[in-house]
Amino acid sequence: MVFNKTMEVEDFQDIIYKKEPNGILTVTLNRPERKNALSPLTLLELWHAVNHAEEDEEIRVMILTGCEEANAFCSGGYFSEDMFEKIPQEYRKEIDIMDMASKKLCLKFWDFTKPIITAINGLAVGGGFTLPLVCSDLNYIAEDAWIALYFIKRAVMTDFATSYLLPLVVGFQKAKELFFMGEKLSAQEAYEFNLGINKVLPKKDLMPYVRKQAFKLIPPKAPSVSIKLMKQAMHSHYREILKNQLDLENKYWKKTLRTKDFNESLKALTQKREPKFIGK
Repeated sequence: MVFNKTMEVEDFQDIIYKKEPNGILTVTLNRPERKNALSPLTLLELWHAVNHAEEDEEIRVMILTGCEEANAFCSGGYFSEDMFEKIPQEYRKEIDIMDMASKKLCLKFWDFTKPIITAINGLAVGGGFTLPLVCSDLNYIAEDAWIALYFIKRAVMTDFATSYLLPLVVGFQKAKELFFMGEKLSAQEAYEFNLGINKVLPKKDLMPYVRKQAFKLIPPKAPSVSIKLMKQAMHSHYREILKNQLDLENKYWKKTLRTKDFNESLKALTQKREPKFIGK
């Protein structure tokens, strides 16, 4: 998927794109008023951020994190009546609004040849955790952060090919427990469950440690070509599987959005109560 018009980094509204002379790029989710929830505009900007980073030979590694003001990494998907209004007109016709599993962005991240390190500096709910699971090569988390896969509470399907990736990471039974129960996990629990977390750190030490790791992945400390080829080799086998799984997730997303349980979950969310599902 290639857009006809390139979105410049200066035009980003939902993310901050900070490139350093040392080869480190930091992409920061920057919507604190909604705890960095992912809107269609956020996903679009992330796609273009990855595209810019791939084409820029000076960039050797990407760090993904959430703004400090949000006290969160990402609270998942953002749904509102006006969520498409901020998308520039020239991009609207190229966006499939039913790509709920974010196939375009997921595959863009999967094909990105440079290493990505995610600093999970606060809560990571739903897509807020499945995004780093699919896009990141190394995940580090603050000890006071927590993770929750609340898809079941919203009566919807999973996204970002997590229905394939999570069983691959933790095994089928543990993945099913996480999906079916939708329980909140502490940072330490996520690490002990081998939930794609490389290390748990005190919050004040998180970004310094992540930056230290980033420097280990770029010259003169690392041969960036070797790292790039290793990543491509590991990702190559899974790409077609991932693509097919994203199509399946989108198909099932459409089914869940038509259920009475989904409508009930929205009402419950608005009324700040537990949903009462009927299985229809």
